[in-house]
Amino acid sequence: MPDFRSLRVEAVVLRHSDFGEADRLLTLYTRERGKVRTVAKGARKIASRKAGHLEPFTRVKLQLASGRDLFIVTQAETVDAYPSLRADLTLTGYAAYVLELLDRFVPDEEVASPSLYRLLTETLSRLASEPLPWLTLRSYEMRLLDLLGFRPQLVECANCRTAIQAENQFFSAALGGVICPRCGQGLPGLWPISVDALKYLRHFQRSDYRTATRARPDAETQKEIETVMQGYFQFLLERELNTPGFIKRVKEK
Repeated sequence: MPDFRSLRVEAVVLRHSDFGEADRLLTLYTRERGKVRTVAKGARKIASRKAGHLEPFTRVKLQLASGRDLFIVTQAETVDAYPSLRADLTLTGYAAYVLELLDRFVPDEEVASPSLYRLLTETLSRLASEPLPWLTLRSYEMRLLDLLGFRPQLVECANCRTAIQAENQFFSAALGGVICPRCGQGLPGLWPISVDALKYLRHFQRSDYRTATRARPDAETQKEIETVMQGYFQFLLERELNTPGFIKRVKEK
């Protein structure tokens, strides 16, 4: 019989908050158990040896003990702290966006997904080491939607199912994809989407990471793609994300 009183996991720290007088409440995405909440006893004390291992977007190995309501962190070892993500405020914002998307979509105690964990850690590593963060984020968004079952329909009209032609279209978050111009005349809640933006969205959807990062959309198309994706995420989550506003403010300084 497995011993569930003690558990060894590898995880990424999604967020933390103060808990009690000296403890820290952690939300983790683990390779072995999916998303879990844990308590790090005494982590806010100056002398704590665990505190430095438990910052957001740190990849760690943890020993957890079963507590009354939550697991308790008994040992912590950093696998990768991604220091370059902390040295640049824009990259910090991008990393926070990656974590926020995962955190918002995945409920606590969801069945573990090794594919989702690998996507998370690979994306953080790419943001920390590669020169094209915008493309890294767009690839992440598409892979995340695929893994979570929200893959947008980009090849045929999400309403009438006819093949999409090489012309400006519409996008419907409610119907989960592109809407052809004919259907777009009578449906509410649509956003226009250009031929170029749709072309790149299709490219990100069908490509592995290395192929996806060969794309070179211009600044206007990048902005359009971000607007469509943010609108789609907001619809699916039924709330706005916090990090896009933070990233915008950092870039405007």
